[in-house]
Amino acid sequence: MNNANIVEALGQIAREKNVDRELVVQTLADALISAAKRHYGNTENYEVDIDAVQGKMAVYARKTVVEEVVEPSMEILLADARNIDPHAQLGSVLVQQLNFADFGRNAIQTAKQILIQRVREAERERIYDEFIGRVGLVESGTVQQISHGDIILNLGRAEAAVPYKEQIRRERYRQGDAVRGYIYEVLKSSRGPQVLLSRTRPEFLRKLFATEVPEIAEGIVEIHGVARDPGERAKIAVSSSDERVDPVGACVGVKGSRVQAIVRELSGERIDIVPWIDEPDIFISRALSPATVVRCITDSRRRHAVVIVEEDQLSLAIGKGGQNTKLASQLTGWGLDIITDGQYQERRAKQEKYQQVFRQIDGISELIALSLTTSGFDSITAISEADTELLQTVPGLELAETAQGVKVAAAAYLAEHGEVDIEALITAEEEAAGQKSEEVLAAPAVSGEDETDQRAE
Repeated sequence: MNNANIVEALGQIAREKNVDRELVVQTLADALISAAKRHYGNTENYEVDIDAVQGKMAVYARKTVVEEVVEPSMEILLADARNIDPHAQLGSVLVQQLNFADFGRNAIQTAKQILIQRVREAERERIYDEFIGRVGLVESGTVQQISHGDIILNLGRAEAAVPYKEQIRRERYRQGDAVRGYIYEVLKSSRGPQVLLSRTRPEFLRKLFATEVPEIAEGIVEIHGVARDPGERAKIAVSSSDERVDPVGACVGVKGSRVQAIVRELSGERIDIVPWIDEPDIFISRALSPATVVRCITDSRRRHAVVIVEEDQLSLAIGKGGQNTKLASQLTGWGLDIITDGQYQERRAKQEKYQQVFRQIDGISELIALSLTTSGFDSITAISEADTELLQTVPGLELAETAQGVKVAAAAYLAEHGEVDIEALITAEEEAAGQKSEEVLAAPAVSGEDETDQRAE
């Protein structure tokens, strides 16, 4: 079949769908073979020859020359074969060109549908490959519709969605609005690749700062951590590799221009920019800004810190609904316990009593008693019921045999003496101390004259 329009048609499909021309040609060949099978028989003896340059196309069937035809799609009579090739012999294989007109309208329509489907699949695969390589980047699109709370975006060459849980709660969108988000996943679906965007993830804030702050893009300023309560508040920790560059100042910008651009993008989300330092106590204190920290006691083994603040700084350090503490904990990667100095002293008094009680158990030294209290054990029952693996995390009890020995000894103490009521013990001591103070105050004072008389006697 000579068709000068084939070249132009194939080229147009390749350009419109942005797929390889060779793929279109191969897809057309497969579609023609499918049409031949549909008309002549579902066998595997068909071949297609397409010359896209000259616009020529032909479909052939390889048939065996026989005396009697049993399978028409694969066999041909000797007489018919010699009309095509005078030298044909029984048992030889003849290549017979098929007539496109014989395919029938339905067969040609099927071939066309296959071609369209295959090209569409190739286009979807290309778009998927493009966007899967863009995971971790920020993309912008326009709102196409809102479906079941999800925002459907038009990216031009693909469809994207901002799921409800990935949206900032206070934001509302209308059709045609421009929306930016962080690509966190790309899915394959029957409608083509779907790009999933997030506006709530910490990575989105990180990317926005990298876009707004040239020093971050250049690698001078480094972001060490990001924590967010989307739409409400965020904390970001930064440092500079150049002592001449202030990392906080670089992120804030002249008159706050850089950070304010990000705040506007995030619908007014307040952002605390914290100078990072490789000293946990100082970094934690900075992360709790705007509260002022008196002292920070860290336990690197458990990555936990007790933070002591003044009474008037306690609510500020904790924040509304615990927000400030939660964000500081996420930013630093440390568990935080915010208390006043008075609360800390009370806790210390209790721990000292715990240590005294634990020392009564066979095999527990002063050092092990201290380790148990600082590891959070607050009763003999807690020790006896703890898993051996948990006890092995206590300094000094790393060996399984040692940890198991302490566990057994604690159980034996309970069986013999029962649990010690630490609160009652502390209360009794406080009452005794108070009574002693009262006795001292109630004792009669001895005057100087009385003392003289006593000495004289």
